[in-house]
Amino acid sequence: MEMKRTILSFSFVLAAMLAHAQLTLEGCQHSAQTNYPLVRQYGLIEKAREYNLENAGKGYLPQFTLSGKATYQSDVTKLPVDVPGIDIKSMPKDQYQVMLEVSQNIWDGGDIRSKKQLTRATSEIDRGKQEVDMYALNDRVNQLYFGILLLDEQLRQNQLLQEDLGRTHQQVSNYIANGIANQSDLDAVSVEILNTKQKRIELESSRQAYLSMLSIFIGKEIASGTTLEKPADTFESTSLVNNRPELRWFDAQGGQLNVQESSLKTRFRPRFGLFVQGAYGNPGLNMLKDDFSAYYVAGVRMSWNFGSLYTLRNDRRLIDNNRRKLETSRDVFLFNTNLESTQQSSAIQSMRRQMVDDDEIIRLRVNIRKAAEAKVENGTLTVTDMLREITAENLARQTKALHEVQLLMNIWNLKYTLNN
Repeated sequence: MEMKRTILSFSFVLAAMLAHAQLTLEGCQHSAQTNYPLVRQYGLIEKAREYNLENAGKGYLPQFTLSGKATYQSDVTKLPVDVPGIDIKSMPKDQYQVMLEVSQNIWDGGDIRSKKQLTRATSEIDRGKQEVDMYALNDRVNQLYFGILLLDEQLRQNQLLQEDLGRTHQQVSNYIANGIANQSDLDAVSVEILNTKQKRIELESSRQAYLSMLSIFIGKEIASGTTLEKPADTFESTSLVNNRPELRWFDAQGGQLNVQESSLKTRFRPRFGLFVQGAYGNPGLNMLKDDFSAYYVAGVRMSWNFGSLYTLRNDRRLIDNNRRKLETSRDVFLFNTNLESTQQSSAIQSMRRQMVDDDEIIRLRVNIRKAAEAKVENGTLTVTDMLREITAENLARQTKALHEVQLLMNIWNLKYTLNN
């Protein structure tokens, strides 16, 4: 029995903690980064890099080649003289050979080293693209998070309006008892109360939908009673530096082009290597012996392919062309982000200037609403006019609350634009 009470108490405490759980924007961004399926690509990119480097390094190992051939020739080598009394057999026209060759690279002109560098450069590009795709998650999380904060403020103002309308309903009921108002005035207040309740249902449904989407992103169940902490206003216009992952991605692509350019030199360099050939065939090394025999050949081999010189100039031009295309893409990205950050900075400054007058507008609206209530009590103003002033006061409070959230949203949008 004691154990049962302990479990029940723990369940109630846990439920209370969940009901009053609090989320932060940074926490949601971090959870989204670790929960998003694309995060598994980091490990795959690293494995692909290791496999490719290992494969390139195996070019230093001895290479084994097994070959065979069977041929028939229209003519063969013969001795140009006839020796009386001696029958000198000529080579057979049908010839057979099976050969195993072992070759060892001594110097490949830097080809293997170039392949390794290209593998590393390609891996950096893949990782950079991965970081760009993952960074885009922050913007989607920001939109959901601030969307919920905006809905929370609207729900809060909706609750205040309902309380004001409830008091107004009681006042109008008293006015009817005193003969100052009639039933239609009370009905008008009741309609406003119902409209406000309907609006709350709509806001709560939207909030739950946003919470569900945010829950999918962060991979955690979010209770409907969870509160979202407002991010701090830490905007400093003097520390705006573009640190977007796209810039590192562009740098990685530039690095790959540099590697490709340097690898062009390896194409027209000579190759040196050792080789050993072991073969069995007819004829063997003794071309005048018409019989199957085994033999071997060992030596040093050099090869030098000049065919790449035909395309060297165009290959360099293609790399230069790709480099200019990359620089253009980088300039376009910087131009767009600079334009966007300028607009967002202006929006932040504009919002701050608007917020200066919010409190004064609310104070004046409160005075107007109180004056309207006094006029209704004196019979010089209709209840409908008073409701209009109550709604205007609520709208002023709602505008201030929305301005506060919109300011934070603009600040974090700017942070996303510059990755600050």
